[in-house]
Amino acid sequence: MTTDAVTSGEGPRPRRHPGFFLVLDGPDGGGKTTQAGRVADWLRGRGFDVVTCRDPGGTELGNRLRSLLMDRSHMPVSMRAEMLLFMASRAQMVEEVIRPALESGHVVVCDRFLLATIVYQGIAGGLDAAEIAEVGIAATGGLLPDLTIVLDVPPETARRRAGPARDRIEDRPVEYHERVRAGYVEATRPLRGGDRLYPAPIALVDATADPETVFLMIRREVMLALALDPRT
Repeated sequence: MTTDAVTSGEGPRPRRHPGFFLVLDGPDGGGKTTQAGRVADWLRGRGFDVVTCRDPGGTELGNRLRSLLMDRSHMPVSMRAEMLLFMASRAQMVEEVIRPALESGHVVVCDRFLLATIVYQGIAGGLDAAEIAEVGIAATGGLLPDLTIVLDVPPETARRRAGPARDRIEDRPVEYHERVRAGYVEATRPLRGGDRLYPAPIALVDATADPETVFLMIRREVMLALALDPRT
């Protein structure tokens, strides 16, 4: 892939809230957590009030569910149960953190959101991805990001960057993580009829580039979405 982002080619879209909801997503090892922090700092430098969060987590309930979901013990958790636990954490964070921040006019920068469950438990995990999207809409009360940036990276590069597996999902075999990477790419492409599996604005960025180049690509996408003047 090139170092250019792939987008719908559209400008800013009308939003149902005064704020702006930005999500960074993609396979583990793509650098999304680091880049989310950089984007948040850059936006604050431009005068925006920024709230950061991570999914799962972000609330007392979410943090407890995160510990359970990432636990490397041998406790059996079915893929469907895993999906619903992610949704429960997300529902609480939307009500407690994200929606209030957006209604107050803040920019919310979130490390993962609904797309991750569509890919990890749906496309890669074998559940019906369209069904997960419907469950996700119910869990979030219809709230979707104003922009989701997917940092695309091949599994071998991701493993080299991330090092040894740190949780039960990273412990899964390489074939699973190959399906994860392919699933994120698939989610950016229109389905037959022109709709997308993921019903929200999305951009795909080649995260194999150096971190500064990746940040500049992310920044360009955010500036387009927020209609920011690049000269300021």
